[in-house]
Amino acid sequence: MSPALVMFDLDGTLVETAPEIADAVNDTLAEAGWPVVTQGQVESWIGQGTGELLIAALSQATGMAAAAVRSDPGLAPLADRFGHHYACRCGTRSRLYPGARDLLDTLRRRGVRLAVLTNKETRFVQPVLAAHGLSGCIDLQVCGDTLPTKKPDPAGMLACLAAFGTRPEQALMVGDSSIDAATARNAGVPCWLLPHGYNSGQPVEACGPDRVVADFAELAQLLSVDGVAAEPTPSGINA
Repeated sequence: MSPALVMFDLDGTLVETAPEIADAVNDTLAEAGWPVVTQGQVESWIGQGTGELLIAALSQATGMAAAAVRSDPGLAPLADRFGHHYACRCGTRSRLYPGARDLLDTLRRRGVRLAVLTNKETRFVQPVLAAHGLSGCIDLQVCGDTLPTKKPDPAGMLACLAAFGTRPEQALMVGDSSIDAATARNAGVPCWLLPHGYNSGQPVEACGPDRVVADFAELAQLLSVDGVAAEPTPSGINA
């Protein structure tokens, strides 16, 4: 395939963010006097946005059912505190996965449009991208609060396609979870999954992606072999 548009998930796909998310969760829990949680637990909760992640953490720490936490009037001030702590933590202990930046730079030079499609809220996405020097690499960000719905609803992916006038078969979704696979399936877009992220502890092969790619080195090789490395046709009278 020769995709004109590649859409990337953020957490667990481009950037390993679990350490600093866990720090912010535990800042919030400790401040409220509740026991902290492990990074492994936080990794299992990543994917639905920070609001749902905080609900899962509070449920674990307090013993309350998630539904009860969600309806508790005390959730809003705790969410505000988590937002404060996470804003302070963004970029402090996250890291780009090896090869991610090189691949983005290469695809961009070759005229491929790049988007980030994530359930993380915009106020956290932008500092994470900036911390790792990715802001200028990404043509479009569709975050968890950009539209009324989030992944696996296909609206965000369809918005990316529309923004660049790209047909589903001309695009590629690169993610790390069943949520990414389901989103791509719902939009009719091919999906490749990386196994190094946060798929609730389950193997990505079980998600039914079109391909499982070991790492960014293999992803770069596959895209180059598939022809995405072709230089864009020059414009003008001599084209």
